[in-house]
Amino acid sequence: MSKSRLKFFALFALVCLPLTAETVTFSEHIAPILYRHCAACHRPGEAAPFSLLTYKDARKRAAQIAEVTQKRYMPPWLPEPGHGDFADSPRLTPEEIRLLSEWAKSGMAEGDPAKSPPPPHFNEGWQLGPPDLVIHMRQPYTMPASSSDVFRNFVLPVDLKETRYIRAFELRPSDKRLIHHANMIVDRSRLLRKRDGQDGQPGFAGMDVETEVTGEFDPDSHFLFWKPGTQAQQEPDDMAWRLDPGSDLVLNLHLIATGKPEAVDASVGLYFAAKPPRRHPMLLQLEHDGAIDIPPGSTRSTVTDHLTLPLSVHLVAIYPHAHYLGKQIDAWAELPGGVTVPLLKISDWDINWQATYTYKAPVALPAGTKVFMRIQYDNSAQNPRNPNHPPITVRAGNRSADEMGHVWLQVLPDQEGDPDPRLILQQAVMRRRIEKYPADFTAHFNLGAALQAQGKPDEALPYLKDAVRIRPDSATARNNLAVSLFEMDRFNEAETELRASLSIDPNYSNAQYNLARALASKGDSVNALTELRKYLSEVPEDAQALELAGRLYASQGQYSEAVADFRKASELEPDDGAFLTNLGSALALAGDLNGAIRAFEGALKVDPANQTATANLARARRSLEAVKP
Repeated sequence: MSKSRLKFFALFALVCLPLTAETVTFSEHIAPILYRHCAACHRPGEAAPFSLLTYKDARKRAAQIAEVTQKRYMPPWLPEPGHGDFADSPRLTPEEIRLLSEWAKSGMAEGDPAKSPPPPHFNEGWQLGPPDLVIHMRQPYTMPASSSDVFRNFVLPVDLKETRYIRAFELRPSDKRLIHHANMIVDRSRLLRKRDGQDGQPGFAGMDVETEVTGEFDPDSHFLFWKPGTQAQQEPDDMAWRLDPGSDLVLNLHLIATGKPEAVDASVGLYFAAKPPRRHPMLLQLEHDGAIDIPPGSTRSTVTDHLTLPLSVHLVAIYPHAHYLGKQIDAWAELPGGVTVPLLKISDWDINWQATYTYKAPVALPAGTKVFMRIQYDNSAQNPRNPNHPPITVRAGNRSADEMGHVWLQVLPDQEGDPDPRLILQQAVMRRRIEKYPADFTAHFNLGAALQAQGKPDEALPYLKDAVRIRPDSATARNNLAVSLFEMDRFNEAETELRASLSIDPNYSNAQYNLARALASKGDSVNALTELRKYLSEVPEDAQALELAGRLYASQGQYSEAVADFRKASELEPDDGAFLTNLGSALALAGDLNGAIRAFEGALKVDPANQTATANLARARRSLEAVKP
């Protein structure tokens, strides 16, 4: 805003108009609007450039407030009314916009201060109280003196001894002015840390980040999104998200350029849930980035996608995403009976105000519903957010100068159980992706992994073979292919794939363990034990691997070694009756009948119906009686 306009506003504020019964005043009309819709950001210490908590504050900005609210630029809220009923909407009513405009025009009267509501109270520090765990960036990042915003990702290792379930998280940056918004990603594979610091600075660049697959389908799906001024959101008690030992959190920050170097630092507070979740959401992605090819000057380039739901769900929240050329985003559902349900409409997309939107009431979508998205782009010189001058051809990519077109749907399946309904949804998403991208590695791999998780190795096999054909250097894909072959008793082929996997990544512990299993199933206990000992040197507390080693030692008559591994497995999992039974058998074979009896008795305490332990206990007792003098 120019200095001359600021002087004009100050001059305008001196104009005195007579108060009437109809006069709009700050105390009675304007303060309630500002406190309800604006104060969360427009207050000291928040990201907005000025405060609006007092009459004096608001009076200086009256004309500006009227202008930006009439244009609906403020408060920032992109969805159009009538296309999804969302919670926590800050959208002003037409009457509120009229009052703000009238107040600016009519002299900005204060009115009776006694009639003003008290300014809202905001908690200082952590909004939800002291977190259960606070994780800090390993070192501050110096944002360069850029004229354009910066997108940066920071790896935050998590030190956990056991799996925790997170009901809420909060971000505390050193300076909220520098952060437009943040996403948090759970990287269970810890593969993204390889990119950390490669350019000589903490973190790594990128607007959009995806974690790499590690061979296990992980359906935990939550929007971990933060913006300055928003209240910390808690998940429902039965919908906490999982955080395992050995995981990293990756903080994806949209940093606001100030034109000078700025130090960026942040901490993340985690709040633990008391119990594991009972309800498990899933994120379904609608996208067609492969079709993005936007010529310069185009104002109507469009991508679309659809997905047919194989089972009934309730839609909880929605997250649209495009970059700077995005213009209009639509999402809707067509129910099996032909009824169309609007889910979201944004007529003027602005990446600077992207957000997740939670429905006031989850939207019921029965099995057979078809969900759609359509995203239109503006690559003209008239688009004020176009990063290219003059416009150039833009295709899909993770850089801010590239484009994307996604609509994420967070859904809750209407039923839990076996098979996991999320696996069925995953299969539908991946089959649709293969329709769009027949040579897509991720789609073939994830579809194969989902079928494996359902106990369908024969159906998974062709998709995993395609994944290996598309990316023969993927140790993970070869390992998963070997698992399907193993489960189909094709042990020689499984061994071949596992040795290929280990030649690609000699430190791939899952492949090492699976190779030991394959060799053991072929009867090659000597080489199986060699592979198991390599594996256990890296993962010494894997009870299943220790139990397998014990059985292999026992098969070779090495009973003392078998006892050691069975004992450790039983200590790691004391409630597993089978481990205790095997320990008892090894002790008996080693000549320790008293120890064997104690192990069998322990197995029966855990599992009174264990017939093997019952029979072996009787046999051990008889043998002990027979050797008594």
